[in-house]
Amino acid sequence: MNIKDFGVEMWMAKYENDALYNIAETCVSSITINELLEMSDIKDSAFDNIRKMKMTYGDIEGSLELRREICKLYQNIDIANVTVTHGTIGANALVYDVLIEPNDHTISVLPTYQQHYSIPESLGANVDILPLRWENNFIPDIDELKSLIKPNTKIISINNPNNPTGSVIGLDLLNQIVDVARSVDAYVLCDEVYRGLDHVEGFTPSIVDLYEKGISTASLSKTFSLAGLRIGWVVGSKQFIEMANKRRDYNIISCGMIDDYLATIALKSKDKILARSLSIVRKNIEILDKWVNESKHLKYIRPKGGTTAFLKYSMDISSEELCKDILDKTGVMLVPGKVLDMEGYIRIGYANSEDILKKGLSKLTEYLETYWG
Repeated sequence: MNIKDFGVEMWMAKYENDALYNIAETCVSSITINELLEMSDIKDSAFDNIRKMKMTYGDIEGSLELRREICKLYQNIDIANVTVTHGTIGANALVYDVLIEPNDHTISVLPTYQQHYSIPESLGANVDILPLRWENNFIPDIDELKSLIKPNTKIISINNPNNPTGSVIGLDLLNQIVDVARSVDAYVLCDEVYRGLDHVEGFTPSIVDLYEKGISTASLSKTFSLAGLRIGWVVGSKQFIEMANKRRDYNIISCGMIDDYLATIALKSKDKILARSLSIVRKNIEILDKWVNESKHLKYIRPKGGTTAFLKYSMDISSEELCKDILDKTGVMLVPGKVLDMEGYIRIGYANSEDILKKGLSKLTEYLETYWG
């Protein structure tokens, strides 16, 4: 299988350990296991339970208790509609493994997480890109989507809230996308890893609550500040999940028992975790917004959800050169638009700690004033 290098992940792996101020991070500031258990009020018994665990494979599709908690994030979803994976990255890969065959047709928005166009392409699908445009506030254009749809379209892939732009697709447009998909009996895969982080509403509608062939992928990584647990999930029709569970035997088997147990605790404590996460993103986006509006060299479409913003810059330099120079001179880590197949932009993550964000932005101001006037 030939597949393109995963640009953003290679960039992160190469540079994040050297950064002094990592404002490329996409997770809401991570919490410790101790903080998680204090939120749950079962700290002592949880450690006792972990110590008593016999390290078998555990429940292959995820424990019943964990899947019941995942169901509560959706409407009218049963445990038969859920399977647990290694993060959202594992969830997305599983969906494409199940559905895509050579010469299928798929549509993916851009910018988005690269899995959504590179994996189908590597599996022999014909992939069309639905560009998210600045002039449309990075929201999909429904007429452009209609122009790309074909009788053999297998999947329309969207990302809501969007990484890297922070745009949010509202209910009306989601329903219009469903109508387009239904016209050719296509699936709609919505990467909902940032769901719960709409800056006003909190939870955006899920595609699985709107469409019988909707598929939601998500995890504890971004919204729940627990990327280290590596727990994600796929939610879809019972028929699709049955297919996914047959396919997962080849590349997942099960996720770790301790991760599953802690993930269940996290979802039972979701109200406290979500309150913390929304407080961080709502406060930090105001800090970023003020900084961008005062900049001579940068502008953006203010994000409405998620943890990332896409900054358009005016300097005559490639995004990769710019981000390398910033890192070398200031220790501030950003992500170049080039690795997201969108040159002319840089991605910033603003949901790390307030202290890191403020210091990183201060260093960026010094850099821009010193080297770009």
